[in-house]
Amino acid sequence: QVQLVESGGGLVQAGGSLRLSCAASGTIFSNNHMEWYRQAPGKQRELVAAITSTGNTNYADSVKGRFTISRDYAKKTVYLQMNGLKPEDTAVYYCHRRFFSQNSWGQGTQVTVSS
Repeated sequence: QVQLVESGGGLVQAGGSLRLSCAASGTIFSNNHMEWYRQAPGKQRELVAAITSTGNTNYADSVKGRFTISRDYAKKTVYLQMNGLKPEDTAVYYCHRRFFSQNSWGQGTQVTVSS
């Protein structure tokens, strides 16, 4: 059974930084396309950043230049480095993995940015 376990969320002041981690198990990590989504209260879940099995990345326009997604194949972990945080980045952040038609979600980690 595939498990994705996020960590690293918390409360930070505007302009601060956080690094989220998502540890994967039960799957061949290197095969998976990994993504970070977020969902703010009353809003739809949105894609924040993605990294392919070969390391290509893409980002939502709202986080370009501030967030960086990366992956460590040995640790089977994907990271989201978030710099220059803004109050509008406040949300629950979810890790997601895809491999063809297979996909799994983590339980989410809360990020709160105070102004």
